[in-house]
Amino acid sequence: MDNLITGFLIAFFVTYVAMPVIIRIASVKKLMDVPDNRKIHKAPIPSLGGFGVFAGFLLAVLLAVPFKASAGLQYYAAAGFILFLVGLKDDVVVITPLKKFLGQLAAAAIVINVAGLRLVSLHGIFGITELPYVVSLILSYFAFILVVNAFNLIDGVDGLAGTLGVVSALVFGVYFYFAKEPLYAIMGLSLVGALSAFLVFNYTPAKIFMGDTGSMLVGLVNAILVLHFIRVADAPQALVPVTSAPMIGVAILAVPLFDTLRVFTIRIFLHRRSPFSPDRNHIHHLLLDCGFSHPAVTSTLVIYNLVLIAGAFALRDEGNYVLLTGLVVTSLSFSGLVAFFRQPRRPFVVMKNVGTPLPVPPADGAVVETVQRKNGSPLPQKAGAVKAPSMHPIFSIEEE
Repeated sequence: MDNLITGFLIAFFVTYVAMPVIIRIASVKKLMDVPDNRKIHKAPIPSLGGFGVFAGFLLAVLLAVPFKASAGLQYYAAAGFILFLVGLKDDVVVITPLKKFLGQLAAAAIVINVAGLRLVSLHGIFGITELPYVVSLILSYFAFILVVNAFNLIDGVDGLAGTLGVVSALVFGVYFYFAKEPLYAIMGLSLVGALSAFLVFNYTPAKIFMGDTGSMLVGLVNAILVLHFIRVADAPQALVPVTSAPMIGVAILAVPLFDTLRVFTIRIFLHRRSPFSPDRNHIHHLLLDCGFSHPAVTSTLVIYNLVLIAGAFALRDEGNYVLLTGLVVTSLSFSGLVAFFRQPRRPFVVMKNVGTPLPVPPADGAVVETVQRKNGSPLPQKAGAVKAPSMHPIFSIEEE
């Protein structure tokens, strides 16, 4: 227990101290995430928060994990360093999806082939128990890259990826503590500490983003934790056996996993384009278009994930088939319901140095209005902005 507390505190303290320094340096050096027509924030914000999360997490794990329990740690650190470099470069200069994918493959090769952390059984799902070596590798690579990208892609709303990462890492960390797996327990709790400190600066209004540097680290740690959980939790010799371990692991990561699978399916089969091409079809985008605020989106999805975790543990004795069916049906129903209530999103247009209201021909059925002061007087003839609100008038003149 002392090592767990030590790991959490070191990760929290290092990350918390690092964040203001990173924000200041990023602001001076103009290393900012600039808004565009797909992004949600309205002003440039530093996107190197993952640097502090990585530093806090790595230092905590290296100092808190006992030497006798550190087997495999060097390989996990090497994989993390690769993703750190890939994410850092993407946050600073932007790299192609192919280069990012190759970096993820390299990290996966270290974890799966060198460290030997892979799926060896489906635990009776589809009647399959022990997996042939090649099939085991294919499924392990798929699961690893899916989890890494799931946290990378769900990072679109203030506090969302970080809070989901805290939930999943905490659940895995607590399990591994009781299962006498100190390396994985400390990894989980150290990530909780680093993300908790980061979230102080990331909740609305966000002062910094974690960027790919942070989101891929969160994905890497959770990929390692879930692969090890599936391998040991349902084993006969497990100290804390968990029935239906594969689907319990999926439930713990349900929101990012199912959102990524749904979006990839839409991009590949409906839009006929790369699964890594950006769009606004993620579940957090749909909730925003329903009128939810950033805190409301984060709270809704985190509570939803907690409900799925609790439900999966409650029904674990029903077997993997029941849990898989329940997770798929629930996830499809939830995303379908949100999509049904989604409001059409109109483009945002800004025009500077406009002296007078512009005569704009309205679209069919649209309303054109001019925004006035609160006292009812018209705006003076000076610089203003023209923009298109998402749900009411198409154009309005606002005072800056």
